[in-house]
Amino acid sequence: MENPQRSPQKAYIPAKTVHTDYPLIDSDPHFKRVLRYARPSDYAAGAATAAAGPALLFLMERISPSMVGRGGFAPIMRLCSAIGLSAGFLIFYQSSTLRFYGFKENKREVEMDMREMVDRIKRGGSPYGTSTLTPYMQGVAARNSRYSGLFLHVLPWFNFVNHDQHGVDTAKYYQQAERELEAERQAGGE
Repeated sequence: MENPQRSPQKAYIPAKTVHTDYPLIDSDPHFKRVLRYARPSDYAAGAATAAAGPALLFLMERISPSMVGRGGFAPIMRLCSAIGLSAGFLIFYQSSTLRFYGFKENKREVEMDMREMVDRIKRGGSPYGTSTLTPYMQGVAARNSRYSGLFLHVLPWFNFVNHDQHGVDTAKYYQQAERELEAERQAGGE
């Protein structure tokens, strides 16, 4: 018979991990970080997507005029441009985010990530910045936006919160910072 005073054991639920061909940099990258790490190819894809809608609408109007009357084409073109800009930004953002998740080749981003985090640690800060939110609210924010870049086409959801739940072991940053500081000390002592 079970002891009624003993608390029941909670089931162990392993962390959700996605196995990819490239290393995971961050499962919940901050909005500003995604923009900073973007490649020129991301900008090109976003610009091409943004320009495609209005360009096709203009081409269709030239081939077969809609005859919407005086001033009727301008509001339609503005709406098409706004939709194109939104789609272009989402394509740009998702392309950059997929490198953080390890779904696309990310050697450049891995090196940038290591350099950025090690520099922050060497300055005495936290790798992912500080937050004014409580740890519970940071966890809520992390759970709501983790891997949200995969569902961006349905619900654009971005991470604007600094927290420490990014799906990677931060020990590698501290170890690298320690190695660099030791090398600096030895170089300064010679």
